[in-house]
Formats: sequence, C-alpha cells, structure tokens
Amino acid sequence: MATSIKDKLVIKPVTLKYIDQYNELMRYVFQVTDRQLQESGYEKGELIRSKRPVLQEADVFGWFTEDDVLISQICIYPCEVNIHGRIYQMGGVTGVGTYPEYANLGLMHDLIKLALEKMRESKQFISYLFPYSIPYYRRKGWEIMSDHMTFSFKDTQLPKLVDVSGYVERLDVNDENVIYIYDRFARITHGALIRNKFEWAEYWRWENEEERTAAVYFDSNEQPQGCMFYWVEGDVFHIKELFYLTQEACHGLWNFVRAHFSMIDEVKGDIYMNEPIAFELDDSQIVETIEPYYMARIIDVAEFLSIYPWDDDIKPFHFIVKDPVAEWNNGVFGIKQTGEGNVEVVREPIGKPVELDIRTLSTMMMSYKTPAYLHKIECLRTDPYTLRLLEKLIPGEQPYFSDYF
Repeated sequence: MATSIKDKLVIKPVTLKYIDQYNELMRYVFQVTDRQLQESGYEKGELIRSKRPVLQEADVFGWFTEDDVLISQICIYPCEVNIHGRIYQMGGVTGVGTYPEYANLGLMHDLIKLALEKMRESKQFISYLFPYSIPYYRRKGWEIMSDHMTFSFKDTQLPKLVDVSGYVERLDVNDENVIYIYDRFARITHGALIRNKFEWAEYWRWENEEERTAAVYFDSNEQPQGCMFYWVEGDVFHIKELFYLTQEACHGLWNFVRAHFSMIDEVKGDIYMNEPIAFELDDSQIVETIEPYYMARIIDVAEFLSIYPWDDDIKPFHFIVKDPVAEWNNGVFGIKQTGEGNVEVVREPIGKPVELDIRTLSTMMMSYKTPAYLHKIECLRTDPYTLRLLEKLIPGEQPYFSDYF
C-alpha cells in the first residue's frame, strides 16, 4: 500500500511557483501561528514575501502529488562557516517537513539523500542543522556540534567596573559598525557563520528587531571592537548575544550593563559556546543551563579532510568510516603529508587505523568532543599512539554558533 502511494508521487525542485505551498507546509509542520508572526513583527502575508529569497537563493526539493501539491520538502541554504580559521562552504539544512498523512513512506529519507548529493556537487563539504529530533538526525549521520547556554544572576552579582579607555554607543542592530564587528569576529571564531545580507535577515526573522538595541564598544582610537544585542523589560536586562574582538571590549560592554544597576533586578542572557561565565564573576553562585544546539555532518570525507587545518605535522594513519546514507563516505581514508607540507587523502590503509562512524568523525573534527573522550565512550577505536596523535592534530577550540535557520 505504501509503495503504491509513493509510486504516484514525484520529487522535484520547489520553485517560486510553489511559494504559497512552501509557506503553508512550513507553518503546519512548525506550528507557526498568526499570533507568533505578529509578535515577531510580521504583517499579514509578509512572511511569504520574506521567504522569497529562500526559494531564489537556496536549493529546495520536495515531493509532489499527481495534482502538483507539495507534501514533503527540504531546504539547503548556501552558507559559509569558519572551521578553525578556514572558510568552508556549508549547506544549512532547514525547512524539513512532511504532512502527517504521508509519514512513514520514506519520503524524507529520499530527500535527505538527494540533499547530500546536491551539497556534495556544490562543494559544500560540511552541513549544519537545528534538530527537531536529535535521534532522527543521528540516524542520518549528523551529530551535535555546539551548545546553547543561558545564564541568570542578580544585579548585585554584576561584574565590578573595569577601567577601559574606550566608550559604548547605542546603535541600530543593522548599523555598519555592528556588521563590521561580527564579520571580523566570525572570521577568527571557530564554528561561526559568515553573515551576509541574507544571513542577517534570517538571524532576525523570528525576532522583533525593533525591541533590540546594539551596544557597541569603541576603543580609544574610535575603532569598533565589541557588540551586544540587548533589551530591558520588567526590571530584567536581557542579552541576546555578545561578541567582541578584545578583552577590553568585553569589560566595556559589561560596564555598560552595570550602568543599568538602578533600573534592573536581574540579568539574563545567552551564550553559544561551552564557556560558562560563572568563573569570571566575583560571585559565581549563579544559575546556568546548557542544552545541545546545532548538529553538523561531514558531506564528503575526502574533500573535507584534504582542506582541514590540521594543528600539527601528520604521521600517516587512516580512518575507517561508516556512513548510513552517503555511500561515498564508506571505507578507508588514508591521511598523509606530502613533501611540500600539503595534506593528501588517499583511499588506502596507511599507518594505523581509526574506526568510527560519520557522526563521530563530524563532532570530533568540529572539536565539540575530543578523540580521547570519544575513545573512552567507545565511539572511536584505535591504538594509544594514534589516539595521542589525533589529540595533537585536531585543534582544541570549541565551536561557536549563534544563528538559527
């Protein structure tokens, strides 16, 4: 019965012709209400117009009925991310959904496989996504690569004032200084998304930016060095995101928060890397939470590893990889260094083996989890010498990712 239903469906690109159906499926699957749209600053019909760039710039594929009705879809945003100082093309997977009456037909499995093939063709050798179900995406080869942390503390626990030579100015969130600071920050921060106009629009899509202000720190040379998106409501100072290029800028922005002491009772905020702020406070007894945020997946193992910024000289070894969906990632990937110092990936066993699946390889190369930890929990199998080699080769900085798509 399921096969006969699927035989009547066709898979094809979702073009602007289907923008109304795309929007309808998105709203149904993610249960987006008119009230939520209004609270996010959208007028009636504006969400559909705002999604036009998605269908113009992204690769969107879907299953259609005989009557040309869209019933299942997946979207791939063309993005760039910083992986340990090297800019990679990244496929941002989003808009994944199927109407419930067409569930369990294997439609999404086929769309994901097609998406992996398209990303590979587009030289997007890494993919990010926000999971609606971590177990589901783990079965498809993605693994956790970043955390979302929240913190809350009383006004009396604010950091002490630190003398700085610069000053803070309140600006619009779209100010050119804000864009400049984030771009510099993203290009020196592992895991971060390079935001162009399209990415900034997505960043604010579900936020009413009229209720947000950018506090920008300028140094003594009047150069922008740090930024904080914030709002004050109900005696609470809310921090959406804080990013900076120097420690001085960090101190300057916290001085700015402290200047609100008479107006607030509490500070609440978000952090997008595994670095709790409690240690930096004089009174560290604060409330902090942590939860998994984005997942990552290597799309093409050979290509990804060949341009990866390894942290040390390579002694030859080889990965033995298992991938449940992308068959081109199955097998042996030998890693060695040429006489010119370049990295070469060969499909033959050289040196000692490292056995792991695509999930483990992805989270390890993103430095979310270390080789030693993955070996300890038996996700990775190798000998002690090669394990120590991996620990030296893979940079230690953990990913920062604060976007949502």
